[in-house]
Amino acid sequence: MSSYRDIEERLTQVQIYFPDPEPPQSLADVRRDAERRLCDALAIVGADVNIEYTTIPDEDWKLSYRRHFTTERIGSRLVVRPPWEPMPEGGIVVTLDPGLAFGTGKHETTRACLEYIDTLSDDGGSFLDMGCGSGILSIAAAKLGFAPVAGFDVDQEAVDASLENAAANGVNVDVFRYGLGAKVKRELPEADLVVANILGPLLIRFADEIVPCVGRRLVISGILSELYPEVLAAYKSRGLVEVSRRAIGEWTTGLLARK
Repeated sequence: MSSYRDIEERLTQVQIYFPDPEPPQSLADVRRDAERRLCDALAIVGADVNIEYTTIPDEDWKLSYRRHFTTERIGSRLVVRPPWEPMPEGGIVVTLDPGLAFGTGKHETTRACLEYIDTLSDDGGSFLDMGCGSGILSIAAAKLGFAPVAGFDVDQEAVDASLENAAANGVNVDVFRYGLGAKVKRELPEADLVVANILGPLLIRFADEIVPCVGRRLVISGILSELYPEVLAAYKSRGLVEVSRRAIGEWTTGLLARK
């Protein structure tokens, strides 16, 4: 857990995007309002604020990500391919168009989860993806032999992307909209393998909702390495044990199991 002193000694960049304002509001008005809100928020921890502005040219943001998403091999068998690239030879191919949803296999946390799913697929069983994003983990699980496969996300765009990608890959994935901690609770399925690739603080906050879904094993991911011991402790206190962990870059992913 970071103290105020730790925060003061770190340099943090916050990027805020906003469109050109409509009259009668001016760009100067928008900037003054943004500066006031940002300075008020950071005054709580006594942080110094340096604000810079950059004008970004218009472009189709829904398509611009294609420049950075290319075919990639992950683990011993998986290949993640965007539909605008040719079909590769060999491997278990996941064809994916994430749209605005998270998950292409490029991020360290997604890669670590895919590697674990591949390694654990020989045991098969049911699969649950908490925070499915583009559906990449659920689709990979289904192609590797897990069944039944389910996933959920709080973002409807992610749900839609997951369903479209599952159909494009010819696999059956039950995807539904739900957010951990929702006021109206939904009964979540128990699964032999649960993957929760969300943020470390959320894994701690919603541990009591996640753990009951774990039939045998749980992959926890989206955790900055410095926070991993705290996340792990939350799950150990609820009866799970660590089997292994994988650190890629500044992120750590853990495989836990029932005792």
